[in-house]
Amino acid sequence: MRTRLAVAAGTFVALMMAAAPGFAQKQGGTLKISHRDNPPSASIHEESTISVNQPFMAVFNNLVLFDPNEKVNSPDHIVPDLAESWAWNDDKTKLTFKLRQGVKWHDGKPFTSADVKCTWDAVMGKGDEKLDIVRKSPRKIWYINLKDVTTNGDSEVTFNLGRPQPSFLTMLAGGYSPVYSCHVPGRDMRSKPIGTGPFKVVEFKRNESIKLVRNPDYWKKGRPYLDAIDWTIVPNRSTRMLGFGAGTYDMTFDSDVTFPLLKDVKAQKPDAVCEARPTNVNSNILVNRDKPPFDNPQIRHAMVLALDNRAFADILSQATISTARSCCRRRRVSGACPRKCCRACSVIRPRSRRIAPRRARSWRGLATAPRSRSRSRWRPVTSPSIATRR
Repeated sequence: MRTRLAVAAGTFVALMMAAAPGFAQKQGGTLKISHRDNPPSASIHEESTISVNQPFMAVFNNLVLFDPNEKVNSPDHIVPDLAESWAWNDDKTKLTFKLRQGVKWHDGKPFTSADVKCTWDAVMGKGDEKLDIVRKSPRKIWYINLKDVTTNGDSEVTFNLGRPQPSFLTMLAGGYSPVYSCHVPGRDMRSKPIGTGPFKVVEFKRNESIKLVRNPDYWKKGRPYLDAIDWTIVPNRSTRMLGFGAGTYDMTFDSDVTFPLLKDVKAQKPDAVCEARPTNVNSNILVNRDKPPFDNPQIRHAMVLALDNRAFADILSQATISTARSCCRRRRVSGACPRKCCRACSVIRPRSRRIAPRRARSWRGLATAPRSRSRSRWRPVTSPSIATRR
């Protein structure tokens, strides 16, 4: 799997307020952020894009979260949120959470275990049709192993699995797993959602803006520090970058600043703090397999073998990162980088750098030869982005 580095840029003050809890925090201020897209709705459980998740996650809470003080999410760094604690049963098929007491929704009603149950019932398609909390969730498939959710009083809830699943807690810690309220209709959750989070939705104007204000009754005393967050929807990236350089926005949208743009951003805004971080977003080369010459699977295979992955990565990242090469180098350091390190690595290992062009030439030759239909079958090749047959 390839990874790339995303760059998020923000003024020194904005990033310090958001990401440096070690400094003395002061109450107040409005964080202004440019948004790249018009969110289709405000319902995180019904959408599949960060364009919804990033602005509206501040409205909700999860049962558990990845530790925000860690730069990379890990199953070893999951911390409580609406749940105070959790425990597995002996055969690892029941995950029980003890919930925080005294937590309230933005409308003042109490948060209970019934809200947790109705959230995941709705995600699995078992929710109350009258409330219509979640019409259809793109993450329903995540919970195919979840048989049901049961409650034991207002402060305990259990997820019952069909078989052991170590990844289940990790899925609950992600940004796409907030707890919804049972008493709020789905139409409201899509336009002006009610949550238990640090911010309340004041306004959601399609194609214009999203405005959040501080929740004065937030259950984490003294938080949040900001008074408000203003998102301005600006579809054009150049306009967003000019606005950031002019000081209109304190922070860019996640991954908005590419490595080729980074130099210009720093020139326009010398006090900007830019942070590169790894993501699981792939960088792909897409070809039209229905148009010659790429309708020939052997040509596509030749192209994959001839591609210089390192040059590809260096061009996209301005030589800041390498893709699959880093996978192999990390494993070599630990003495565990065999030739089968990973298929993506094999193209750029020294031995394969000699062999790949020769294979590519042979495939180009074979591409002009008659092909037998009886041998045609699908199989994956070196690049995870392209499939071929021979």
